[in-house]
Amino acid sequence: MSGLTIFSDAEPQRALWQSNDVQAIQQQLAQVGVRFERWQADRELGDNPQPDTVIAAYQHEIDRLVAEKNYQSWDVISMRPDNPQRQELRGKFLAEHTHGEDEVRFFVEGQGLFCLHLEGKVFQILCEKNDLLSVPANTRHWFDMGSAPHFTAIRLFDNPQGWIAQFTGDKIAEAFPRLA
Repeated sequence: MSGLTIFSDAEPQRALWQSNDVQAIQQQLAQVGVRFERWQADRELGDNPQPDTVIAAYQHEIDRLVAEKNYQSWDVISMRPDNPQRQELRGKFLAEHTHGEDEVRFFVEGQGLFCLHLEGKVFQILCEKNDLLSVPANTRHWFDMGSAPHFTAIRLFDNPQGWIAQFTGDKIAEAFPRLA
């Protein structure tokens, strides 16, 4: 179940607000300029969907975002528990960083935990199947795919070169709860 937990950035052990209600999550995130939506596929995708099948199933939603935000490209990324680089990749994205463009992710299956560091708070968004999250450019954040990652996601880009992580050096991510 999708969820949002908000913490003070100085008190990672005590939640200020928490909900699994999609509308409440959308309202809280909209206040800080973050987009959260739920999408539906136009067909069944099966257990291990291939990138072409995934794109075709969500092309109507991708087209809507491209028309609205002028994204230039998109792709599909999958991560499975048997990936030999899973721990290395998890560790890389657990460090707080920013990107020069929006980070747009739609979860086709599985889950991931996005943590946004905004306005003296940390917003932990548990994204699951059918969740779209758009993190504005230059937002401090980190991502936890868990110790046994399992997800497929569509990524949309203004410019794939702009998505390169710029690490802040702040150790804040180490203090907050992680995905199991």
